[in-house]
Order: sequence, then structure tokens, then C-alpha cells
Amino acid sequence: KVMSGGSTGERPFTDIITSIRYWIIHSITIPTLFLSGWLFISTGLAYDVFGTPRPDEYFTQDRQQVPLANERFNVNQELEDL
Repeated sequence: KVMSGGSTGERPFTDIITSIRYWIIHSITIPTLFLSGWLFISTGLAYDVFGTPRPDEYFTQDRQQVPLANERFNVNQELEDL
């Protein structure tokens, strides 16, 4: 196949987005990604995976200040103190 005028030989974008195969694949994968992301957040798994406190754990009866770590090299000690 002869390429002319700067063609890279790739499939044209208009052919891809008008393809039935493209729409079948993406009509399944895009909603699945949104659903899995929503479940990851809503079940609280994101808090467990990334180790962030849940919204009700930021303030306790004993500690009412904001739990911030200020010392870069002594973070473990600061977390224990909090």
C-alpha cells in the first residue's frame, strides 16, 4: 500500500468511531469503569487502600485539633503523638 502526503498508515479516526465494534466495546467498558470507581469509594475500600482516615475519624473526643504532620522526617513520631 502506497502512503502519500504524510499518511502514517494508521486507521482513520472516523473509521474507528463509526465502527459497531468500537461502540460495543466502549458501551461496556466505560460504564464498568465508572461503576467500579463508585464502588471503590462508596464501600470505603479507598480509605483502607490509601490509609486515609474516614470522615468520622479526623476528630475524636480526645483530640479536637486538625491531625497534620509538620515534620517531614519525624512523621512516624508525630502520628504516634496524635
